[in-house]
Amino acid sequence: MKKSLYPIISMSLAAALLAGCSTSTSEESMLESDGTVEASETAQAKDRKKASSDGVDTSSIENQFLDIPYASLSEAQQLDIYLPNEGEGPFPVIVAIHGGGFKEGDKTGTDLEPMLEGVNRGYAVVAVNYRLSQEAFFPAAISDVKAAIRHVKANAEEYNLNPDKIAAWGGSAGGHLAALAGTSGDSGELKGKNRDNINYTSEVQAVVDWYGQIDFLKIDEQFANSGITPKLGERNAAGSPESKYMGRSLLEKIDEVKKANPETYITENDPAFLIQHGTADPNVPVQQSVNFAENLKAVLGEEQVELSLFEGAVHGGKPFTTEENLEEVFSFLDEKLK
Repeated sequence: MKKSLYPIISMSLAAALLAGCSTSTSEESMLESDGTVEASETAQAKDRKKASSDGVDTSSIENQFLDIPYASLSEAQQLDIYLPNEGEGPFPVIVAIHGGGFKEGDKTGTDLEPMLEGVNRGYAVVAVNYRLSQEAFFPAAISDVKAAIRHVKANAEEYNLNPDKIAAWGGSAGGHLAALAGTSGDSGELKGKNRDNINYTSEVQAVVDWYGQIDFLKIDEQFANSGITPKLGERNAAGSPESKYMGRSLLEKIDEVKKANPETYITENDPAFLIQHGTADPNVPVQQSVNFAENLKAVLGEEQVELSLFEGAVHGGKPFTTEENLEEVFSFLDEKLK
């Protein structure tokens, strides 16, 4: 690690958006808009600030490098790096991807807390912000996550990271993005307009998917069959989180929705997966994870895919964040990355 690099503690979060963009978008920009909101303080910036104020305490981590730009299309494209207080490295990496329905959340939010346990276990944790749906539609968010992974690899020596030992971990929308990053890592698609460090791949060696959406088009049907009342209403409707992420009602963007499905990119080169989901989840039906695990196993084999279902559990919180379950998660990561 370079001796001249010192931790940067910054209070600023992504608030500035590209100026001069209209709130109406053409069909082309619906696929990936680089800014569709006003340049003044937006709902997205406010959400990020709130998440930051409610975020986790990282003061005990001696080596942290904050608000590092990993791309140049938006102020949102920043990441934080937290290194273990002990150990020589290079450290295996957990890329932490926050949730929030693709429309809110921040890299400093409470999503990060269980993932930061990795710092105590010899992992570097890289927390990523990505463009939210108020600013840019699919494939912007996954394009950003892939750009962040490339940045980690391009700067691995500077931060004492192991570029060949990387896991993507996220919950809910973050779980979706982690899963999509995992299956599409060996694909040339979904790079979007990001071209930073394009000579590096975005492949990872492991994925932890906590209750992520997988096949958006089946969510309504699966809830109807389960008997669980969906908390967020009809997902094919234009106002759903997934429709806003896609830029239009899911039924009007079927071809693009298929491109957002991690199952579309499954190949035998994909990394190992640990998928965990609550059976009573009212936000994302458990069948999303069950079907995804089955499809992964059909290609990767049983030994590369672990599925844990928590009976009666809902969307996040316990039992996912218990000490017992974190032992299971880190046992999986240790096996794949150490």
